[in-house]
Amino acid sequence: MQSNPRKIICVHIWVKGRVQGVGFRAHVEYYALEIGVSGWVRNVGWDTVEAVAEGTREQIDQFIEMMKTGPRSSRVDETRIEYETPTGYPIGFIVKHSM
Repeated sequence: MQSNPRKIICVHIWVKGRVQGVGFRAHVEYYALEIGVSGWVRNVGWDTVEAVAEGTREQIDQFIEMMKTGPRSSRVDETRIEYETPTGYPIGFIVKHSM
């Protein structure tokens, strides 16, 4: 049985490493808008970025790969991924205030 390729899924992802002061959040926001996922990104502490994104499986797979890589000047050492129930974020992607 084939799954619905248009089904919306949600991912909650944390990346840890050199992710502060390197344009990581701006990179995530730009890429998310380019591929059409909805959600948010923010800094958590001094070495972690957290994001939630909703989209199709293909979009979310692309989003996860981008988060694992980050912009050129960053370095991702650890990644934690949790799939959650989609909540229906409004269209768009935002940078939230840091925790």
